[in-house]
Amino acid sequence: MTPDELIAACGGRDNLRRALKVSETVIIELGDPSLRTEQVASLPFNPALSQITWKQEVPLTADEWQYFSDIIDESIRQQISALRVTEPACFRPQWHIAPVQGMLNDPNGFTFHQGEYHLFHGLYQFSGKHKDRCWVHYTSPDLVNWTSHPVALCTSDWFDSHGVYSGHAVSQQDELVIIYTGNVRIGEQRDRLSTQCLATSADGIHFTKHGPLIDELPPGVTPHFRDPKIFRHHDHWIMLLGAQEETPDGTLRARLALYRSKDLRDWQYCGLYGETLNDGHFGYMWECPDLFEADGQLFSMLCPQGITSHSQFYTIPHHCGYVKATLDAEDNLSLREFRHLDHGFDFYAPQTTQAADGRRLLIGWMGMPDETRRPSTQEGWLHQLTCIRELTYQNGQLYQQPARELQQLRGAEKIIRFSGVSSREVVSLTSKCFELQTRFRWPQQGQITLRLMDNGEYYCDLILDADNQRIMLDRSHALPQDGDTLREIPWPDKQDVSVQLLADNASLEIFINDGRYVMTSSVFTPTDACRVQFISSHPCTWQDVSCWSLRQHATDTKVILKSSA
Repeated sequence: MTPDELIAACGGRDNLRRALKVSETVIIELGDPSLRTEQVASLPFNPALSQITWKQEVPLTADEWQYFSDIIDESIRQQISALRVTEPACFRPQWHIAPVQGMLNDPNGFTFHQGEYHLFHGLYQFSGKHKDRCWVHYTSPDLVNWTSHPVALCTSDWFDSHGVYSGHAVSQQDELVIIYTGNVRIGEQRDRLSTQCLATSADGIHFTKHGPLIDELPPGVTPHFRDPKIFRHHDHWIMLLGAQEETPDGTLRARLALYRSKDLRDWQYCGLYGETLNDGHFGYMWECPDLFEADGQLFSMLCPQGITSHSQFYTIPHHCGYVKATLDAEDNLSLREFRHLDHGFDFYAPQTTQAADGRRLLIGWMGMPDETRRPSTQEGWLHQLTCIRELTYQNGQLYQQPARELQQLRGAEKIIRFSGVSSREVVSLTSKCFELQTRFRWPQQGQITLRLMDNGEYYCDLILDADNQRIMLDRSHALPQDGDTLREIPWPDKQDVSVQLLADNASLEIFINDGRYVMTSSVFTPTDACRVQFISSHPCTWQDVSCWSLRQHATDTKVILKSSA
């Protein structure tokens, strides 16, 4: 039976969902198993997975595998093009990147190439579930106005059939090079296969997959092996991967796997690293690593799973932070001093890149793994990306501030001045898309509350709690969603607090004391929740407030629902 005869007997091209490669066996997954004909009735069939097993005496050629991939790719793009945007969408952000349909997750491939910034993110277009994510693609000349392009990478090949997982992009002369994790699940037990794969583009828009570069796990590493970051070190390239090591006694330990290459194609394994962090015991997995320099210091970003929480209010297993790193001439990596990067509810899987002028830029996923119950799912979409931020190294730690380009979104500045002494002031805004800057004197006792996105019934509070020497973020009075409702930053030195706050229809990004601390959170309140209140348990004199409305950025996100040319 030829591939064409098999496809016809399985119900035609539109019925082909996946083509899996297990040793030399081909497994075909069908959309509707009732469409298969008697010609394939004798082939083993798994009704639970709608999969036919086709054993070949002669293995398929690379061209035959590509034939299957092209059919699946075309089918996925046709399904995407048939999607329709849900309107109205009162929670969809006005100036953040977010999907018009489906579930967004990790930012990927953030890089500067041939005069433009390229940014990708994971997306499952068909529901708010963690499923077969593709890579969606945007470009921008200025980090504010983004052009969306056809889906860059679909789950169309035997090596990424269950997900084009996270990865990195680098600019190589005229070529844009992507290295990503291909995710495959086999059988009813969903055994995981992870490979590190290559894709390239000559025009920066259309990509060619070249298959796995690394298809074997390092010794002692489980299939939780993913999220490559590429870093130039002296005369060669470094690849850093999140890895899970299983010790002889069955203990699971988080590690970073390191590879090196001269040409981005042939990679040599160097070893596992992480034993210098917390005596080698710091969670069971580190996702989405990054490696970069800021102001002369090398850093690695990590998303640890399973570490001890630093706060009674932080009850989820997923964290995000950074460590100081050293990488010697022999590519030995040392990590130390983990710090959380964000103190809000929704910040994960950040990626950095170097701007054209040398600044270190960051963007993250404003979401968390396993959290899918949010009001926006009623509008057909889930999660968004953070604003783009500038990273600097000051006073022994990383500071984050909104990228200066975002000031292009501002309307006219409005200065709000309060007269006299009071315990409550109310400001009515015209929308939930605004920037606010002010300063608070640390109270001697009691609390000062900045109440945001407020309509009297629903709101979110930023609280300066003098009695307990902490800053709190409380979203327990917003519309319900998955995740915690309280976050805290210890504030023992009783310093005054400056706040720069960027709000969108369902999100808050709060930069405290020039970005020394950041609290990033999704916050869902009704469309009429446009008030801001300043509340104190003791009458006080309020500082002036600067406020700007934030306009919609120029992004035709509906382009991603069109099939590729």
